[in-house]
Amino acid sequence: MSDGASSPFGTWNGVAPHELFPGVFLHAVGGEQVLVCRVTYEPGTTVERHHHEATEQVVVLTEGEMTLTVGHEQRRLVAGDVAVMNRGVPHELCSEGGCTFIEALAPVPRDHVPDFERDLVLGDLGSSLHVER
Repeated sequence: MSDGASSPFGTWNGVAPHELFPGVFLHAVGGEQVLVCRVTYEPGTTVERHHHEATEQVVVLTEGEMTLTVGHEQRRLVAGDVAVMNRGVPHELCSEGGCTFIEALAPVPRDHVPDFERDLVLGDLGSSLHVER
């Protein structure tokens, strides 16, 4: 790490989650090339069909259940299930009872980073590889 770079260590303990959309809360940590988030959906939350033009998203469901539609395929996921949304592929998520999952996004979408000072550890490339969404 270069001089002035933030520490490679951090914690989500004691940090209030960021409300990304109504009913969708996350904690995030990322670097130059990847962002990892812990995401919680309140019961009854739906994120309408959308896509990420430049970002691939990988999801690992850790608690609860969700219905996930990727492209034209829909599945009911439970804890331990995984899914991949390649860049540009439309997807929609809904959780009737609420759920928690870990997601990895690459390249880093700036709109998923709650606090650029706290949640990113950048090296020589800085945020030059990050994208808007």
